[in-house]
Order: sequence, then structure tokens, then C-alpha cells
Amino acid sequence: MLSATLLSTMSKINVEQLLDKFVNWGIECGKDIIGAVIIYVVGRILIKLISRLVSGLLEKRKFEISVQTFVKSLLNILLNLILAFAIFARLGVETTSFAALLASAGVAIGMALSGNLSNFAGGLIILVFKPFKVGDYIDGPGASGTVKEIQIFHTILSTTDNRIIYVPNGNMSSNVVVNYSKQEIRRAEWTFGVEYGEDFEHVKEVLKRIIAADSRILADPAPFIGLGALADSSVNITLRVWTKTADYWDVYFDMNKNVYATFNKEGIGFPFPQLTVHQAQD
Repeated sequence: MLSATLLSTMSKINVEQLLDKFVNWGIECGKDIIGAVIIYVVGRILIKLISRLVSGLLEKRKFEISVQTFVKSLLNILLNLILAFAIFARLGVETTSFAALLASAGVAIGMALSGNLSNFAGGLIILVFKPFKVGDYIDGPGASGTVKEIQIFHTILSTTDNRIIYVPNGNMSSNVVVNYSKQEIRRAEWTFGVEYGEDFEHVKEVLKRIIAADSRILADPAPFIGLGALADSSVNITLRVWTKTADYWDVYFDMNKNVYATFNKEGIGFPFPQLTVHQAQD
């Protein structure tokens, strides 16, 4: 009887100890979890405040939009990494060992994602050397459009038909990119074919009148009108004028319309393709 009572008492003590340990462990874990949640909530608020502060500072200092988007994107990644370290530390994870593990994983990931690292370096090259900026219309590797954003890994283009294209920065920095918005003025060029027998000087005077009537065409550099080629079915007149880059396409299409209407009024004929066939005599 005594041994049975003793065993019963010891088992109760063991159960109570286990319950106490479990409760204490639950309390400690609860504190850690609640602390991690608080850190996350406060951290997200601080990240938003810091992002707004940096964004306002960049706008106040009048940094280019491309620089602003790049810095804000990079800052957001760094702040979220710091927040993740703080949460892991509060949960009791050894940050030193975690950092070592992260560094080792970073090397492996870096080797696997070498393309993204080149894209990151390409983004820095674009921001430093500025081959283009937000708002420019460019012809890049495999894509053309207006630059909307320059992010850490990609440049975002908006096409003329309102499609969004993400081009890796590595490609943008290591390939040929044509920037149509870099210069303030741009040259437009046309080739107008007229019939053989038309008076070149008359055609030239008509073109001069059309040019003079368009205030968007610059006087300096001076327009050029020349006889470009004697083609198979037409005499080709080359016309070159300079205009502001913003007016380029309007000037280009309006010139086509005005030349067509004016040549018809002036009786200047546009040739049709012709083929003369000579029949051999027996």
C-alpha cells in the first residue's frame, strides 16, 4: 500500500512538473510570438514612414524619376531584410549563425542568379551614365517604347499600343539602345517620287512654300531639297528638315499630307510603276 501511494504521489508530481514546464514554455513562446508580431507591425509602419521620407527628400532635391524609383526599390528591399533579421532574433533564432547561413546561401543563390546580378549592375550603370531616363522613347534590345520606370533588375517600357514590357537591365546596359528623346531637335527625311518630265525647280519651289508654311520646321539648320535619284519609274526628290523632337511625328505625317494635296493642285504628277516591253521582230 505504501509503495502504491508513493508511486501515485510521484506520478502526480511528474505530471504537475510537466504541466508547469509546458505552461512556462507556452508563456515564453507566446511572449516571443507576440513580440515578433509587434516588431512586424511596428517595422512595417516604420518602413512606410522611412520610404515616404526618402521619397519626399528625393523629390525635394529634384532627383530624376529614374533615380527615385531605383533608390526606393533598393531601400524597400534593405529595410525588409532588416525587419526579417529583427523578427528572427526575437523568436530566438541565432542571428550570427543565421547570417552565416544566409551568406552561404547568398553565394549559392548568387551563382544561380548571376543573370540577376548582372541586371543589378546594369541598373547602376544606367543610373550613373544615363543613356536614357524616365519619359524617353527608346529602341532597346528586342523592345521599343517610352521608359516608365528603371527598377533594380528591369526597365519598364510602355509601347505605342499601350503594352508594358519588362526589359532586363543587363541587356539594356550591354546592347545597343537608340534614344529618340535625348536630343532637343531631330531631322525628318522624305523621298517624294515625281514623274519624268516634271520641272525640278518648280517642284523645289513648291516644297519651299510648304516648308515655310509650317512654323514647327526650324530655319536653322536649314532645310535641304535635292534630286536624290533617277529611279526606274520616277525622279526621286529628297527632302530633309529639322524640328523639335516633340514635334517630329506630327511634322512627318503632316508633310506627307500637305505634299500630296499641294502636288495635286500644282499639277505635279506622282508616277506609277511602269514596265516597257519591246517585242522582238522576226
